[in-house]
Amino acid sequence: MKKLSAALLLAWVAGAAAAEPAMVLIPAGDFMMGSEQAGEDAKPVHKVSVSAFYMDTNEVTQKSYEDLMGVNISKFEGDDNPVEQVRWTQAARYCNARSRAGKLMPCYDEKTWACDFSANGYRLPTEAEWEYACRAGTQTAYSFGDEPQKLGSFGWFRGNSSKTTHAVATKPANPWNLRDMHGNVAEWCNDFYAADYYRSSPAKDPRGPERGVKRVIRGGSWNSPPEQCTSAARAADAPSLPDVCLGYDVYGFRCVRSAAETAGK
Repeated sequence: MKKLSAALLLAWVAGAAAAEPAMVLIPAGDFMMGSEQAGEDAKPVHKVSVSAFYMDTNEVTQKSYEDLMGVNISKFEGDDNPVEQVRWTQAARYCNARSRAGKLMPCYDEKTWACDFSANGYRLPTEAEWEYACRAGTQTAYSFGDEPQKLGSFGWFRGNSSKTTHAVATKPANPWNLRDMHGNVAEWCNDFYAADYYRSSPAKDPRGPERGVKRVIRGGSWNSPPEQCTSAARAADAPSLPDVCLGYDVYGFRCVRSAAETAGK
């Protein structure tokens, strides 16, 4: 095998870096979590403080998933389409694989699925992180306002998707440069789900109940009505049901990393 010249090596490294999923630094801050209009499990509206973290600009694509995991599990095939038919456990395994590929400390114990929030690798967002990032400083039903009739301009949902996913980043970003937070695929969060969790959740970096049967899903999908695509709407499902007919063609995810001040380097 011939040695690469310095110029070619730099070009290859730049190309490899460009292939990595882009992330956005989400600043630390406070917001009002929940909604009086999004269902009983989104009440009460309460103030939450969130530490800084990095979040994928886009939902994890099929190409990114296949490059790391060696398989494309999606129904609606397309390199730039979000990966779907994803169980929570598969999303967590991807996070660990991406961490190892980047020489970072994996967050998930794959025997217990406990998340080490002190690790500097990739993980799924907490429910609070997800809503904070989706709102991007807004307090309206969607990051673009309160009008569901405008959803088609900002996301893929039941009214405009033609019953399929679409390539990521084909709709405008929210104010923090995150795309497809409303629709395309519904996104797994790290938290266990409890309908009454907001009544007792901590005010600083809540991480969900300590145990549960289902994990939180956020954002709505290509098959969701507008009310399920709002910033506050909550959903949940079992993390590892085996039957894809139960709806996994609407489930995807994106990754986060804790910011340097809250994670080991």
